[in-house]
Amino acid sequence: MTVLNRRRFLELGGLGSAAGVGLPNLALAQAARDGSAAAADDRRVFLTGDGLSLTPAQYGRLLARLVDEKGITPDNYSLGGVVEELEAQFAGLLGKERAVFMPTGTLANQLAVRALAGGSSRALVQAESHLYMDCGDCVQTLSNITLMPLAPGRATFTSDDVQRVLNETRGGRVVQRVSVIQIETPVRRRLGEAFDAAQMAQVVGLARRDGIKLHLDGARVFLEAAYRGRRITEYTAPFDTVYVSLYKYFNAAGGAILAGPRALLDDLYHTRRMYGGGLYHAWPYAAVALHYLQGFDERFTRAIAVSDEFIRGLSRVDGVVVERIPSGTNLFRLRVMRADAVRLRTRLAERGIVLPAASTDGTNTFLIGVNESWNRTTGAELTDAFVRAMAS
Repeated sequence: MTVLNRRRFLELGGLGSAAGVGLPNLALAQAARDGSAAAADDRRVFLTGDGLSLTPAQYGRLLARLVDEKGITPDNYSLGGVVEELEAQFAGLLGKERAVFMPTGTLANQLAVRALAGGSSRALVQAESHLYMDCGDCVQTLSNITLMPLAPGRATFTSDDVQRVLNETRGGRVVQRVSVIQIETPVRRRLGEAFDAAQMAQVVGLARRDGIKLHLDGARVFLEAAYRGRRITEYTAPFDTVYVSLYKYFNAAGGAILAGPRALLDDLYHTRRMYGGGLYHAWPYAAVALHYLQGFDERFTRAIAVSDEFIRGLSRVDGVVVERIPSGTNLFRLRVMRADAVRLRTRLAERGIVLPAASTDGTNTFLIGVNESWNRTTGAELTDAFVRAMAS
C-alpha cells in the first residue's frame, strides 16, 4: 500500500477524498500552511462532552500534521494500512485476539450479538441500553434475534433478573434459547452510571454456567476504568466480545472497534460489507483515533483530578450546588441559584470556557461533562473563572 506523506496527501485532495465517508470539506490550504501541534490544539475548556470537540479545521490540521510527521498507510475498504494498525493496538489493550474496525457502534453491537448468537434466539439487554433504545430494532429486524429488556429505569440488572427470564424462556409453550447477554457500562441513558460490579460478576458466572455468550457495550468503558482506577482488561476479560467508540473521546470523526476471538472475527469483514459498512477509506478516522489512544489513560486521569479540584472549590461557593451521579463517571449536575444562565454562559465563553445550555426547568442546572480539555486549566483557575463570571 502507498504511504501518504504531506505532498501526496495534498495531491490527492487531502481530506477532500474523505468526503465519501462523511467528513466535511476542510480548509486544506490552511492545513498545508500550518500543521503544528499548537494549531490543532484549541485552548478552550469544554464543560460538556466526552472528547475535545475538534472543529473541521482542527481535524484537518491534525491529519495534515500526522501525514507529514508519521506518514499514513491508507486502507482499502477498511482493510490494511493504519486501520489494521489501530485494530492491533486495540486488540492488545482490550486483551483480545482480534479487533475489527466498524463504521458505527450500532453496527458493532449488532454484529457482535449476531455472531455470538449463531442463529435465531434471544438476547438479554438493559432496557436503558443503546442497543435496545436507540438502534431502531436492528437486531430484531435484521438478524432475527429477540432482545429481552431487563431493569427498566436502572443501569444494572441482577442475576435474579436473568434467572427469572431463563426460567420463563425454558418453561414456555415454545422453548427458546437465550444465546447472548449484553451489558453496557457506563450507561449513557442513566447519565454515565456504571453497571454494578458485584452484580456483573454474578451475571457472568451464571452465563458461563449455562453456556451463554457475553458482549460488552464498552463505548465509554475507558472513562469508567479511569474513574475506578482499574485496568481496562479487568472489564473486558469476562466478555467474549467488546465494543469501544472511536469518536466519543478518541476524537475521530466516526468509527468503532469490535474486539474478540479470532475464530469469530477473522471473517467478520464479509458481514460488515454485507451490511454496507465496508467503507472505501477509513484511514482519516483510524489515524486520529490512534493518535489520541496513545497516553489517553494518563491524560484523562489528570482531567479527573482537575475536575475533582473544581468540584471541591465550587462546594465552598455560596449559591452553587454540585450533584454527583450515583455510581457515576464523567457527568455531574451543577446548579447555580444566583446567576442568569445565559449571561453566565456568555461570560465563561469570553474566558474560553464552554458551558452547556441549562436545563429547561428553570432551575439553572447544567449537566457537566469531564473530558481531557480540562487539562488546559487547573481546578483553582476554573473555580475562579466561574466565580468571576457569576459576579459580572
